[in-house]
Amino acid sequence: MVKFLAGIIGVITIIVGTGALFTVKETEQVLVLQFGEVRRAITEPGLNIKIPMIQNIIRYDNRILPIDPPQFEVLLTDKKRVNVDAYARYKIIDASEFYQRVRTETLLTDRFGKNANAALQRVLATVSLTDMLSENRDNVMQQIEEELQSQAKTFGIELIDIRIGRTDLPSQTSEAVFNRMRTEREREARELRAQGEEASRKIRAQADKERTIILADAKSRSNILIGDGEAQRNVILGDAYGRDANFFAFYKSLEQYEQALATEDTTFVISPDSEFFEFFGKSR
Repeated sequence: MVKFLAGIIGVITIIVGTGALFTVKETEQVLVLQFGEVRRAITEPGLNIKIPMIQNIIRYDNRILPIDPPQFEVLLTDKKRVNVDAYARYKIIDASEFYQRVRTETLLTDRFGKNANAALQRVLATVSLTDMLSENRDNVMQQIEEELQSQAKTFGIELIDIRIGRTDLPSQTSEAVFNRMRTEREREARELRAQGEEASRKIRAQADKERTIILADAKSRSNILIGDGEAQRNVILGDAYGRDANFFAFYKSLEQYEQALATEDTTFVISPDSEFFEFFGKSR
């Protein structure tokens, strides 16, 4: 019995020591290879066993993975060249097919990335820059994704998504577009300034017209009021003259004094018995 237990322990020790046991994590899937050929594909996490020295394993990520193919240039239908930088996300759904076609994720990025760029070029060559900058962009990406889905299956992967990260104009094209935009904006600015000056002239002309009308109306009303005032003044003075001729003469003399002595530096050389001082003499 002791020998039997010792034998079992020895076998287990050999199995563990030679790497017969291996663990599959939740985030990975494993292929068991025997002399380079796929024997098993394990997608469930847990402890597994392989034949020591004969079989080996390859681990692949079970999560969504990125592909970032190199940037490329494409000529659009409106004869504009753009630099396109796209990216994609995929998931390995058939590890055996993936192993047979590309072996590694690096090689997949190279081969499938080229296919993705080729598909992008074919579809983008049928659209304009306006389409790329409008809501039609989603339709363009849908066409590209549909074309790549069938290709993705031959690599044992599922294409989750593909997007254009950036669409830049080449330096020469960018400069030409910028100059055209600047010229257009300058033209719009000139038109706006001209419209503003025209509106300003109209406003000034209307304001001058209203000002002239207001001043004329005010002058007319002023003349009317002055005329009414002078008429009333003459009536009052006439009434005063009829009541007391001496007082009226005295009042008129005061007006003459006020007009003649309007400034402080006024100088008169007049005889004291002049009529100008008639009432001054009577006041003594």
